[in-house]
This record gives sequence, C-alpha cells and structure tokens, in this order.
Amino acid sequence: MSEHGKNGLTYSDAGVDIDAGNLMVEKIKPLVRSTRRPGADVEIGGFGGLFDLKAAGFNDPILVAANDGVGTKLKVAIEAGKHDTVGVDLVAMCVNDLVVQAAEPLLFLDYFATGKLDPDQGAAIVAGIAEGCRQAGCALIGGETAEMPGMYREGDYDLAGFAVGAAERGELLPKADAAEGDVILGLASSGVHSNGYSLVRKIVELSGLGWDAQAPFDAEKTLGEALLEPTKIYVKPLLKAIRETGAIKALAHITGGGFPENIPRVLPKTLAAEIDLAAIPVKPVFKWLASVGGVAEREMLRTFNCGVGMVLVVAPDQADAVADVLTAEGETVVRLGRMIARTEGAAGVAYQGSLGL
Repeated sequence: MSEHGKNGLTYSDAGVDIDAGNLMVEKIKPLVRSTRRPGADVEIGGFGGLFDLKAAGFNDPILVAANDGVGTKLKVAIEAGKHDTVGVDLVAMCVNDLVVQAAEPLLFLDYFATGKLDPDQGAAIVAGIAEGCRQAGCALIGGETAEMPGMYREGDYDLAGFAVGAAERGELLPKADAAEGDVILGLASSGVHSNGYSLVRKIVELSGLGWDAQAPFDAEKTLGEALLEPTKIYVKPLLKAIRETGAIKALAHITGGGFPENIPRVLPKTLAAEIDLAAIPVKPVFKWLASVGGVAEREMLRTFNCGVGMVLVVAPDQADAVADVLTAEGETVVRLGRMIARTEGAAGVAYQGSLGL
C-alpha cells in the first residue's frame, strides 16, 4: 500500500472545506438574483457570467472597466465583527470610477479570499456586494470564493471587485472643452469612504478607544459602526444629471490621494482647479481624526475626501441646472471653486482659505 493510501488524507484535512463553499453558494443565490437588470438574467454556477449589451439598450457602446479593493478598512470590519457593509464599499470604489467617465455600470464580479471559510460571514459580505450592485444598477454576474489556509490568518479575508460599464460612442467624459471660469461643484461624502484607513487605524490606536466604544463624533453609533459607514455610490444621480443636462464637462472621484491627486487626472495641463477650502462640508469624523492624530491640513487633503466624494466641472451658466438635478436626487451639492489658468510646472489644484477642522 502506498504512503498516501495509508494516511488517507483529504482536502479538508489540508484545511479546505468544499461543503462550506457549497453552503455559501446556496446562501448567496437569492442575493445575486436580486441584482438582475436588462442584459443580465442573473444565475450563478456556470464557468462565466453572460451579459447582453443589446438588451441593455446600447447601440454602439464603448466598454469601460475598473477594479479595486477596500484596503485596510477590511481590518476594521474584521476587528469590529461587522461584515455586511464592506461589500458596498467594494462596489462603490469600482462603479464610481466608471461613472466619472459617463459609463453606466452593467456588471460586477467579486473575488473573496479567506483562510477559513465561514459561510455566514461570506454571505454577509456578498449581501453588501449585492446591495452596492442594486444601488449602482449593475448585475452581480459572478465571483470567486477562495479558501486558502496558510495564506491568511484565521478570521482574515480580502476582497477585490471588477466592474464593467458602457457609454455610447462619443459620450465619454471628460470632455475637451473645460475652460477658465468653469464652476467646480462637489458632492458630499458619506464619511471616510474607503481611503486612508491605515492612518485611521493608527489614530484609533492613539485614541485608546475600542471599536465598540461610542464614537466621539457620532452619538448614535459605536466607533466601529461609524468608521464602517459605506462609501456613497453616486452612479444614478450622476447619470441622470449627465443625460438630462449634457452640461457636465468632467468628473473626479475623490479616493486615495484626495484632492491634489484626483482632480488633475481629468483636467487639461493648461488648467488648474481653484478650491475654496472653507466651502468643503467637513464631516465630524474628519475633525476628530485631524485633532486626535494631529494631522496637518495638507495631509488631510491628500489622504481623505474631507467631506467631498465627487467633484464636477460645469460651465458657469449650467451650474445651477446641474445642481438642481443632483439635489432632487438626494445629493448635497456645494460650490467649491472655479477653473483657473495653470502656468507650466504649477500644481493642478490651488487652494484658498482653510478647512473647517
């Protein structure tokens, strides 16, 4: 008899539980089905997910793809034992990057890797992903769950998301006609979104507070709940404003790198964004982070969204019309500044005033 026959090892002896994987698939099937949309009649279990662009209403589409993760915000979810919102963040980080190019998110795929699969934890994560997909109007057409003992410590997991959207040819943003004097609008964020959490976790450590302590900046929530507030998904309001007004020239999603890194990505080299820092609706969480961590204003601006998750460039005579559509869709719109001429070698963002920290 061979050595293997004598030892009788199985995959589960090596730490991988196929039954747990099957159980999770059964738990998430109804969640996946809830994300159906024209173009995707969602059922998981095949080797690949299908999408019908014609059924989605496109004639001559350009596809736009984006992928992202949630970063160390996952550590907060793991340590606080709350897993039902990070899936929303995962979708948000991808679909907000699609809509800034005027693309309608169509489909989403996720990758979930863990050391030991807990089907309930996995289903909670996918419930958040399905919720994000419903908010964005895209179908969750597939994903991968990987149980990898030895790669992740028990309880740890990682997430990656992949989104594909489409826009009719000729309708992509940014447009080429941004000009000096154009108005810069901002849409309020829901909180820290999904950036800067390595610094957030360091500041929480400094504060000495546990995740279950009351949040010093939010009387209604524990610190864990408040810092896990999911990233706002701006897709439907922005698509409505883009399609109804045709007046949005550029959009920037304020993620890692904050204002100085993200706004110049959508501007011509001859223009800079002049931002009035006093106009930013700074959320209490940012005031707390800045004060406990002693974080300088410029460091706040390049690490966090500081209260503005999306920036728009609009012609001055159209700014009110665009703001009206977005306000009617439930967004908080602020006038942040204007486009100015940029001299060679100058930064793409100039600041006036100071943040209300």
